[in-house]
Amino acid sequence: MSVARVDLHCHTSASFDGHVDPVALVRRAAERGLTHVAITDHDTIDGALAAAAGAPAGIHVIVGSEVLTTDGDLVFVFLREALPKGLSAREAIEAGREQGALVGIPHPFDRTRRSLLMDAANPEQMALVSLVDWIEVHNARVPWQRVNDRAADLARRTGVPGIGVSDAHALLEVGAACTVMAGDPGDPDGLLAGLRGPMSIEGGPSTVAERSWRSRLRLPGRQTTGI
Repeated sequence: MSVARVDLHCHTSASFDGHVDPVALVRRAAERGLTHVAITDHDTIDGALAAAAGAPAGIHVIVGSEVLTTDGDLVFVFLREALPKGLSAREAIEAGREQGALVGIPHPFDRTRRSLLMDAANPEQMALVSLVDWIEVHNARVPWQRVNDRAADLARRTGVPGIGVSDAHALLEVGAACTVMAGDPGDPDGLLAGLRGPMSIEGGPSTVAERSWRSRLRLPGRQTTGI
């Protein structure tokens, strides 16, 4: 069976905070050995469509979006249309499912961003976990390992698959982390099968974001880990 190296969270210049031409991003992803990359710009699929149209041979572009709901961010993949703004998390998930999309929770406990599960004591927030297909347990832009550790613990406790992503916003970040899984996750059924099978995460916790923080704070680095 084939092995895929997948990144389900990347941003291009179509995002308000992105800095990478869509085609340049997927070319760099291919150079770094990724086989599948989801372009998940904020509240738009324009960058993903551009990336898919110009992708080089050997890499599969998944059209997605990081959607800001009234409850926080969600990542959708296999979208055909951008989801409308102003939806609750439940409404967004329902709208995405109507398109056949899959959905995950990005950087669930990162308080520096618009994360979904910052209040783990809120039963409504925690109930949303049962509605998603994955949780990001290693986001390479999360500055503190303990935040990713909380996400990994949540995935273990709930049985929701945990993945690693780069959350790249610049070329330097492309390939900083990815998930290795079996099969071909180029369509929803294939990705679900991969998520439910054996997986591992490539990319150490000393990410671009964290190296910057640790340099400024003169904190020691850490060793590469995986699950």
